[in-house]
Amino acid sequence: MSTTAVTALESLTESLSPEVVDAAIERALSEDVGPGDVTTDAIVPEDMTCRGKVVCLQDGVVAGLPVMERVFAYVDDKLQFDGKVVDGEKVQEEQIVARMFGPARSMLKAQRVAMNFFQHLSGIASMTAKYVKAVENTNASIITTRKTTPGMRSLELYAARMGGASSIRMGLYDAVVIRDSHLVLSNGVGSPLRTLRKMYPEREITVEVTNMQELEHALTEKATWVILSNFAPGQVRQAMQIIRGQAVVEVSGPIPPAGARAYALAGVNYINVGALVHGATALEMTMKLSRY
Repeated sequence: MSTTAVTALESLTESLSPEVVDAAIERALSEDVGPGDVTTDAIVPEDMTCRGKVVCLQDGVVAGLPVMERVFAYVDDKLQFDGKVVDGEKVQEEQIVARMFGPARSMLKAQRVAMNFFQHLSGIASMTAKYVKAVENTNASIITTRKTTPGMRSLELYAARMGGASSIRMGLYDAVVIRDSHLVLSNGVGSPLRTLRKMYPEREITVEVTNMQELEHALTEKATWVILSNFAPGQVRQAMQIIRGQAVVEVSGPIPPAGARAYALAGVNYINVGALVHGATALEMTMKLSRY
C-alpha cells in the first residue's frame, strides 16, 4: 500500500474519536435544541420515563450507530442505549436496529439529532454498497473523494468505509495530486511534476489528466499514478493500451452505480466516486416511543 493510502487510513481510524464525534454533536444540538425544548419542557413531566426503538423502513446498510448512541449519552447519561446491529451490517425493512430507555424529556431532545446522524450516515453506507456490489469480482476498488459536507468529512468517509469503499486521501494535506486545475495554471504536466518530485522525493505524486495528450505527457514524465478525469469507458480502454502497467490508474467523474462495472472491466485500479456522499439520500427509519 502506498504512503498516501496508509496516511489516509490511519487518519480515518480517528473518525469516531470523542473529539470528532462530540464536536459534531455539540454543533447539531446547539442548532436544534438551543437553550431548550420549549414544548417538551412544558408538557412532559420531569420524572416521566419512556422506551424507544429505531425501526428501518427500507433495506440498506447501517453506519453511525456509535454516533447515535453518543448523542443520547451526551444529552443525558441516564439514557440507556442498546444497539441491535453493528455498523456495516445489512438491514431489512421493519428490522429493529436499536432500543433505548430513560427520561422522556431527554429522549425527545436527543431524538432528532440522533436520527439525523444515523440516517445520513446509513444513507452513505447504503449508496456505497451499491457501487461496491457493481464492481465485485473485478480488480477495481471504489474510493471516496473530498466531495463531502463541510465539517462532516471524517464521519462521512467513515460511513463510506462501512459500505465497503476505501479512503486513500483525506484532504489536500496528505496527498500530492496535480489536479486538472493545476494544469490549467501551469505549462503542461512536466514542470509541476518535476518541481514536486524535488520537493517530495519520497512521496507518490498523482496526476489528473483530461485527455490522451495530457496522459502521454504524464507518462513521459514517469508519473506512477494517473487519474483519468471524465473519460468514457471506451476512452478508458484506449488509455489502458497506452498506460500498459506504467502507472496505477484511477478514474473520476459522474459515474452512476450501474456504470461503475464498465470502468472496472476496462482494467482500472480505482473508481473515485463523489456520489457516495453527495448522491446519497438518508436511509428511511423511524423512532417510535412508548410510555414506561
